[in-house]
Amino acid sequence: MMVSAALLMLGALTAVLAPRLLARAEWPEREPVVALWAWQCVVGAVLLCFALSMLLSAAAAWFAVRGPLFAAAPHGVVHAYGLGGPQEGGPWAAVTALALAGGALWTGAMLTREVIRARARTRAQGAELRFRAPLLPGEEPDGARLVVLEGPRPDAWWQPGARPQLVVTTAALDRLKGSQLDAVLAHEQGHVAARHDWLLHCSRALAGGFPQVPVFAAFEAEMYRLVELAADDVASRRFGRLTTALALVGLNEDRGVFGTSPAPQAHVSQRVRRLLAAAPRLSAGRRLRLTALATLVPAVPLMVAFVPGLSALA
Repeated sequence: MMVSAALLMLGALTAVLAPRLLARAEWPEREPVVALWAWQCVVGAVLLCFALSMLLSAAAAWFAVRGPLFAAAPHGVVHAYGLGGPQEGGPWAAVTALALAGGALWTGAMLTREVIRARARTRAQGAELRFRAPLLPGEEPDGARLVVLEGPRPDAWWQPGARPQLVVTTAALDRLKGSQLDAVLAHEQGHVAARHDWLLHCSRALAGGFPQVPVFAAFEAEMYRLVELAADDVASRRFGRLTTALALVGLNEDRGVFGTSPAPQAHVSQRVRRLLAAAPRLSAGRRLRLTALATLVPAVPLMVAFVPGLSALA
């Protein structure tokens, strides 16, 4: 039970401290792709801590779990985890294992619900798009295409599906000049290439399933912000920061996001300022170090879980 308790404490500390450290850091604004990876590693480490704690608690509580889990391990390894007797863990081990198992089942249910909802939204949006923009004679139904919709508001978005499509309103075509439409296309292609939709689905499921856990709420908020910054960088590297910033302004200037009382899309003005500020990227060496450090975060609970057994074998 000592290792299980240590994993629980490690998971709680990671959930509390890691988001604060990332919130205070300045480099995520300059390297959103690295920041996305760091957040995934943090959340993965938290979930891994709880999953390993659940397994060890169940092994301490029930011999039926302990036997298969340590079937191939020498007897000394079992004693290293304090699992000598048939009921070594007592009632606390059973309560911990059941609580964590309930959390795992709830997490799976929330992820499944989010996937079902996302697919339903995609089907509904696809049906609406086919109704508003029917295929022309001779046009392939699955062909990749730029769909233009009649609309008074400048807007552009990527319609997910087996063959994603960029949808642009006629007002956006009137507003966007020069390479600005190409920058919008590159921005949306950045989302598709990096599969940002799956990151958003996972973060939304965790935040919705555990609304009282701050790390999951912060994960959802940062995913929404960082995926947009990462896609902005994809567009700006191809068409320039100024062109990308002007495209953002053109699409959003009628929505009140740049005034003194900004709308809920206030992050758009922050993205424009970031593009115009043109802060230099981190060096390749520092990006590599940050990526490696983030990758080590999920390795810590694995070390905590396996060190007693490896020590017994030494």
